Amino acid sequence: MYPEPVRHAPAERAVTPYQPTPLPPAVVHPAPVVPVQPGTVPAVASVVLPDGRIVTGYAIDHPQPAPLATPPAVSRAAVNVALGGVGFLAVCGGLLLLTSFIAALTAFVSQLIILAAVVFGGWVAVQVLGAGGHKGGTTVNIRRAVIKRNHFHG
Repeated sequence: MYPEPVRHAPAERAVTPYQPTPLPPAVVHPAPVVPVQPGTVPAVASVVLPDGRIVTGYAIDHPQPAPLATPPAVSRAAVNVALGGVGFLAVCGGLLLLTSFIAALTAFVSQLIILAAVVFGGWVAVQVLGAGGHKGGTTVNIRRAVIKRNHFHG
C-alpha cells in the first residue's frame, strides 16, 4: 500500500517543510443587520492564523444538553403497592357496610314476620274464642218460662 520508508542515520535526516495551500480571497457580501436588544450583543472573538491573518467573528454559544430527568424520590412499585392498599381498604369498608346492611335487612324482615304472626294469631284467637255467632245448643227464653216451687220448667 505505502512504500517502505527509507531509514537514514539521525544526522542525515532530511526535513521537509509542509506549507498550507493558500485559499483564494472570498467575495465578501455585506451581512444583513439584525436588530439586537441592548445587553444581548454577543462577544466578538479574534483568531490569529499561522500565516498571520486574523479572523474575527462572533462567539457561538454551544447548545446546552437538556438536564437529565431525576428519578422520582419514591419508586413506582411502592406507589402501586400503596394505591393497591388504599383500594383494598375502600373495598373492605364497602363490604363492611354491605354486611351491616344485610344484617339490618334480615332483622327488619324477621320483625315483620313476627308482627304478622302476632296479628294473624290474634285474629285466629278472636275467631275461635270470640263470643259472636251461634254455636249450637238450646236457646231458652226466660220471660216465658214458668217457675213453680223453685223448679224451672222451660
